[in-house]
Parts: sequence; structure tokens; C-alpha cells
Amino acid sequence: MADPTTEVKSIAVGSAGPGCKKVDPILVADKVRRQFGGLTAVDVEHVEIPRGLITALIGPNGAGKTTFFNLLTGFDKPNEGSWSFEGKDLAGVSPYRVARMGMIRTFQLTKALSLLTVIENMRLGAQKQPGESFLTALIRPLWIKREREITETADALLKRFKLDAKREDYAASLSGGQRKLLEMARALMSSPKLVMLDEPMAGVNPALTQSLLDHIKDLKSNGTTVLFVEHDMHMVRHISDWVIVMAEGKVVAEGPPSTVMKDQAVIDAYLGAHHDTDLGAVSPKTDTTTLRATAKETD
Repeated sequence: MADPTTEVKSIAVGSAGPGCKKVDPILVADKVRRQFGGLTAVDVEHVEIPRGLITALIGPNGAGKTTFFNLLTGFDKPNEGSWSFEGKDLAGVSPYRVARMGMIRTFQLTKALSLLTVIENMRLGAQKQPGESFLTALIRPLWIKREREITETADALLKRFKLDAKREDYAASLSGGQRKLLEMARALMSSPKLVMLDEPMAGVNPALTQSLLDHIKDLKSNGTTVLFVEHDMHMVRHISDWVIVMAEGKVVAEGPPSTVMKDQAVIDAYLGAHHDTDLGAVSPKTDTTTLRATAKETD
């Protein structure tokens, strides 16, 4: 097991902790707040996502994780705050423009278009499609080459995700796990720099869990930064390089998985202020049952 101190030095500037600065951040958020009436759902003072690594965003029920995702990707607007991606301000930028900049997200409930085939869903994820223009669409030679390139990329990804046998099937016919795979594969059609996965394992058949884990690790090996929301502590410890913990809308802890799981603030957030359980020592069976039941998010 890697030395936590060495891990921190390679990722963070100084010691690990809520809002700590990173050596090479790809995404930076400052004073991002979102209120719904009298409820403050997100109150993030400062957070940075390290480039080229897998970062887990964890927290108990109502911690604000999905809301924070929505704010960063333009699907919701904060009451105040600023955030940037590769130094470019994203405040007020619409979701499709965020995606074009290289920051792609998936959803807790998959967004596959059920009445389109798998290959058609994949083609939708590609950028720079001249055939989308009305005038260009009328002149086949202007878009057919690009469409062939897109289809080749889509087929390669479907084979990689073991969905090539489902190529011509309607997305509605896929299982929940296969839809998760399709959504992840479609996200890669635009060659993103940062992929944000909202509970990638939720509702997935155990038989496909390892496949999803492998694909997430492959993203990192290919140079893609990954930020994901998850409640399965065993998975978090297994694949993440860095963990950010939210509770009541705030970032309460940050650090390597081995360190964060022993942080008293994290234990308090998940299991109660007077609980003495060490999350780092919890068995995989407890991780996926007790903790998921305790921490299942509704935001």
C-alpha cells in the first residue's frame, strides 16, 4: 500500500484537508453556494480537482453532491460563486458548451434515448458534425466523411465496452447496467478531458460491476481525469486516488482514501457524531449494505 504522506505530496500543496490546493488542478471552485428557500444545499468554500487522477466525491444523505455536480456542469445555477475548468470561467456557461470544452458528465438515472438504437445514441455524443447544419445536411459529400469517422469511433468504443453485439438494438432493450456502460461509452465520443460520473454503480448488476470499475480505471490510464459520486466505500477505496467528503453542503474532509476513511469528520458524517467505527476497516459486505443504506443520497 502506498504511503499516504507520499500520496498527499504528489497531489496536494501542503497537507491534505478541506479545500486544500492541488499541484495541478483541472477544475477549481470558489464560494459556490446554492439555496432552495431556507435550505442551503451547497456551500463549498473552495475545492480543486487534481488532473489525471480518479477523485471520489462522497457523503451521506442530502450532502449536496449531485447538486454540486449540476452546478459545475451548468444544469443548475448557484446563488453565488465561481468555478473554472482549465483556467476558463464556467459560471453561466450552458451545459452543451461545458461539454464542448471537454467536461462531460453522466447521470444517476441514465439518459439514453430509448427509441434510438445503441449506435445512434453513440453518434449523438460526437462533436463537430457538419450534418447538423440544415444547409450542409442537404449536400451529402460535405458530411458523409465525418459521419464515417464518427461511426468508426463509436464501433471501437462499443467493442471496448462489450456492447457491439447490441449495436442495432434499441437502447430501451438494454439492462440497467448496459445503459450505464452505454452512457459512459457515449461520453467518450467527444474525447473529454474530465469525466464526471454520478453514481456509476447504482442499480448495476454485480456481474457488470467489475466491468464498470475496469473502464473507470482505463479512463485514468488514457489520461482522462475522473470525478465520481459513489456510496460504495469498497469501490471508493479500490479505485480512487483522492477522496473529497461533503456533509450538509460543505467539504468536511479531503485526502487519500486510506486517510480519509479514518477521519473523524467522515465517520461522524456517515455514522453519527458518537460512533467509533473506522470506515477504513469496514468489511466490503458492510460497505455495500450498511453504508449504502445509511448514506443513500436523495439530493
